[in-house]
Amino acid sequence: MDGRGLDGSKGTYYSMAGSWDGSTDPGSLSDESYHFERQHIEPIYDAFICPLTKQIMHDPVTSENGQTFEREAIEKWFTECRESGRKLVCPLTLKELRSTELNPSLALRNTIEEWNARNEAAKLDMARRSLSLGGAESEILQALMFVQHLCQKSRSNKHVIRNAELIPMIVDMLKSSSRRVRCKALETLRIVAEEDSDNKVVNFSFGDIVQEILAEGDTVRTIVKFLSHEQSKEREEAVALLFELSKSESLCEKIGSVNGAILILVGMTSSKSENLLTVENADKTLENLAVCESNVRQMAENGRLQPLLTLLLEGPPETKLSMASYLGELVLNNDVKVFVARTVGSSLINNIMISSNIQCREAALKALNQISAFEASARVLIEAGILPPLVKDLFTVGMNQLPMRLKEISATILANLVNSGYDFDSILVGPDHQTLVSEDTVHHLLHLISNTGPAIECKLLNVLVGLTSSYTTVLSVVAAIKSSGATISLVQFIEVPQKELRLASIKLLQNLSPHMGQELADALRGTAGQLGTLIKIISENIGITEEQAAAVGLLADLPERDVGLTRQMLDEGAFQIVISRIVKIRQGETRGSRFVTPYLEGLVRILSRVTFVLADEPDALMLCREHNLAALFTDLLQANGLDHVQMVSAIALENLSQQSKNLTKLTEFHLKPSLSAILFPCCHKPPVITGLCRVHQGTCSLKETFCLLEGQGVEKLVALLDHTNEKVVEASLAALSTLLDDGVDIEKGVTVLCEAEGIKPILDVLQENRTENLRRRAVWVVERLLRTEDIAYEVSGDPNVSTALVDAFQHGDYRTRQIAECALKHVDKIPNFSGIFPNMG
Repeated sequence: MDGRGLDGSKGTYYSMAGSWDGSTDPGSLSDESYHFERQHIEPIYDAFICPLTKQIMHDPVTSENGQTFEREAIEKWFTECRESGRKLVCPLTLKELRSTELNPSLALRNTIEEWNARNEAAKLDMARRSLSLGGAESEILQALMFVQHLCQKSRSNKHVIRNAELIPMIVDMLKSSSRRVRCKALETLRIVAEEDSDNKVVNFSFGDIVQEILAEGDTVRTIVKFLSHEQSKEREEAVALLFELSKSESLCEKIGSVNGAILILVGMTSSKSENLLTVENADKTLENLAVCESNVRQMAENGRLQPLLTLLLEGPPETKLSMASYLGELVLNNDVKVFVARTVGSSLINNIMISSNIQCREAALKALNQISAFEASARVLIEAGILPPLVKDLFTVGMNQLPMRLKEISATILANLVNSGYDFDSILVGPDHQTLVSEDTVHHLLHLISNTGPAIECKLLNVLVGLTSSYTTVLSVVAAIKSSGATISLVQFIEVPQKELRLASIKLLQNLSPHMGQELADALRGTAGQLGTLIKIISENIGITEEQAAAVGLLADLPERDVGLTRQMLDEGAFQIVISRIVKIRQGETRGSRFVTPYLEGLVRILSRVTFVLADEPDALMLCREHNLAALFTDLLQANGLDHVQMVSAIALENLSQQSKNLTKLTEFHLKPSLSAILFPCCHKPPVITGLCRVHQGTCSLKETFCLLEGQGVEKLVALLDHTNEKVVEASLAALSTLLDDGVDIEKGVTVLCEAEGIKPILDVLQENRTENLRRRAVWVVERLLRTEDIAYEVSGDPNVSTALVDAFQHGDYRTRQIAECALKHVDKIPNFSGIFPNMG
């Protein structure tokens, strides 16, 4: 071609600068690119250009006056003339036209198409060279832009791109050192891979193209790597490209097989820092990837469970089984367990769990085991009706019974459910209106516990642990255990070698001990070994475990006045071990365990047992002296924040102090008066003896006679009288009352309380009137205090104290009213001759 137009005139040269993307503006590229292209691309002729659009024509037509235009442009001109009411004129000559008839310029169109083909072939060759030779960044970018333009111009051009083997070259650009090139390469691959607006590939096989993309084998892996580039254009383009690739089923498995791909995509869908389009593309990519079950499993493992749950609900039977099986293997957080329970709980229970297919039953049970291990999700399953079929599975025997491995899972699920805190009294689990705590149901559980292996025994014991942990169901279970005669059998589990089974049995017995403590004490005394095992568990020097805390709690709840049990514990050296553990905790040698508080409380309660049998067991008395237990309990009064420890310590000190008057060593003067004192009592003056206890009138010590006057015991007990826990106050007041008891010098006891500033706190306790027991105890102590004239005189002027005594006199029980009457007489509120109650000693 010589540069002339189709009409023979010299054609105007139009540079193809910018023609990579279809632009005709020569200023749109750099000078270097402009010079490069001008040497290799044919010029544009005037005849190719539509005078209206100034663009190369695709469908040239000729009007009646011989002018040539792009069909769409001239038709638009005609329409505007009609709509505006103007005369129909030629847009170039402005001369009136008689007709809108247009004739196709076939020769010109064919010439333009041939020209386009030659130019695009030339530019395609340029692009190939630029990409293959690793040219300058600007040349590579121009080549990539041309490929994009070619694909966007016509979908059929993608076939040309593939045949020109440009796709592997573009893939190679992903490893360029230039971020701009990498980003443009990702964008170009996306455009090559994307479908048309109707989501249908036209005139070429999309599968063929993606196979080209994966020719090197690691293309997808390379693309996935860009996902780790936080908040970058490359990351956005990589996600968009993966979305396009994920439309091919053959590539979904390839994408999912790249380590971390699904994890990153799942993370992006919940990211608040990504732009919305990127999040949307990540989400849609995952939706496409869910066509592969292996990808669905990965998504579930990384927290995107909906695809798995959808397949479990809607998939074919074999897929449902596969998804249920995998669900049983997942580790779910608690919130997810609730979501899963609400979504597929009913389906697992009603469709799979009741199936006659053992594989389906096993898959359902394993999944339900995972879901039920949280209180909220367990409640959802209970409301979905899991209990009746679950209990039926456990209790069915014979031909239709489940294999023992599945019964173990059923038992585990049941244990999870009973720990949810649900009201099991209201849920029927059997055909005869049985509930979980019906006598018949508990008997079945106990029978299974006695006739199965350790694994299922452990789970079933945990079921009973859960049922006995609730105050609404524990009494029903206790009654059933008593009626079954299973106490001895349950106690025997203490000695089993399996640690989990032993722990479950001890926790159950601990829950039972407040309600059947005497039966358990009899069982422990009547058989050899169990008590020793409990003591051995307590003595293990391995920190503080749940098993140790449970063993201590069990022994602590047994009747403290059971002399036989205390005797056996003395013989087995239990109390020395307990003392050692208490001391270590108080000295800070044992710490950091979440079980330390119940463990310490239990130890103190166990140790207090010896103070209840001092009169009957010389060995108990010897133990208290040898280990100075009075001092230890006095120290424990200051265990702030541990109300139970303080209360039990005060009770133990009360028991010890009651023995002080019997243990105090009296002088010879007190024991046997001299002959002269008998014959001449008026002339005899008792010798002045120093160093004697004022209250007990003999030689006392905290260690030997447990006298509260030693070791600041009185002051520490007085300090507890304003405690917020009334049981601590009551125990402290009871211990202080031993200083005013019969058999001691009450007047001196009052003096001791005065010196310890205990009078006002005692009067305050009386006035607070928090419980009937506390009022009864306070009235007794106040009556003793008022026997001292000075105190009676001072109290008589306090209307609050008088009102409290009158209230006790009017509303207390018989004994309290009797003592209150005496107290009121001391302050002259009732005359001595009133005689309402018989006189008291």
